[in-house]
Amino acid sequence: MDEQTHEMVRDIIASVPPGKVATYGDIAAIAGLATPRLVGRVLREDGFDLPWHRIIRANGIPATHLLTEQLERLRTEGVLAENYRIDLKRYRWDPPQD
Repeated sequence: MDEQTHEMVRDIIASVPPGKVATYGDIAAIAGLATPRLVGRVLREDGFDLPWHRIIRANGIPATHLLTEQLERLRTEGVLAENYRIDLKRYRWDPPQD
């Protein structure tokens, strides 16, 4: 992934507001990426200063290794989980259209 695309992904993630979530696939689609895995790669390599906790899997469940911390961070923003799952119909970010 080139640097410009990498920075675009970071900018998109940074724009997800408190109280909302987006899936890896949502971010990939906005950025025009071929796979959501590239979003995960950006977060893994360079996401320490981003609201990483607002990015979740398409099934609404955070990654197992992040589950407790991610759900706690989301809870402080008013995003509530039921059985460890975030209701995407309720909390999914609807980005502004250009």
